[in-house]
Amino acid sequence: MRSLWTGAIGFGLVNIPVKLYSATQQSDLDLDMLDKKDHSNIRFKRVNEKTGKEVPWANIVRAYNYEGNYVVLDDEDFKKASPEKTKMIEIAEFVEEKDVNSMFYETPYYLEPAKGGEKAYVLLRDALKKTGKTGLATFVLRSKESLALLKTSDKVLVLQKIRYEEEIRATEDLKIPETTPKPAEIKMAISLIDQLTGEFDISKYKDTYSSELMKLIEAKAKGKKLPKPTMKVVHSTSKDLMEQLKASLETKRKKAS
Repeated sequence: MRSLWTGAIGFGLVNIPVKLYSATQQSDLDLDMLDKKDHSNIRFKRVNEKTGKEVPWANIVRAYNYEGNYVVLDDEDFKKASPEKTKMIEIAEFVEEKDVNSMFYETPYYLEPAKGGEKAYVLLRDALKKTGKTGLATFVLRSKESLALLKTSDKVLVLQKIRYEEEIRATEDLKIPETTPKPAEIKMAISLIDQLTGEFDISKYKDTYSSELMKLIEAKAKGKKLPKPTMKVVHSTSKDLMEQLKASLETKRKKAS
């Protein structure tokens, strides 16, 4: 893995040198876009809107439109804005992870101790495990300041990027019904939830769509004729909510027996 960022964790007056790595990878198939006529690859170009000519990456700069005029910024400008934040994961406070709404969760990153930070890294990791707490921190990556939770996963410190409060949309515009379910319906729904409850095991779930799509690709590559797919969606014949719940419970029981 190639590190995305190098800096340090600010833990009180203790600085822990670390390297940041992406913790995720895509499971979907890498599909190319082609011209329908001759299957040539489609390529996107960075074009100057005035000249129509392609612009190389080396000549591209970032800028802010300030009152009708562009103010061009370079890498040094981003560092000057807050030099300590560009190289520091600063822990502001420690919180209970259960108090953080999962709506705020975004991208996870792995942290690896850099040279000289091994002992302090292990100390912070083990202290977090013993207290059950997570560090609420700020850091700058790709010229953007982010909030994050600093927590543990087995032997590794994980930096879980989270959204700011203002990035979560309000719900006032959603049309949510004001109806109240009947006690019997609630009881039946809870029974169905209990029946479907199990231990969380992420390894049971695979990206089956991508694997099925790969089978289709292999079949087409070999010139095989593919049968027209049929949609199998099973709905309850009754519109009565209680009857639907009862049918769901019975279906689950039959599968289990």
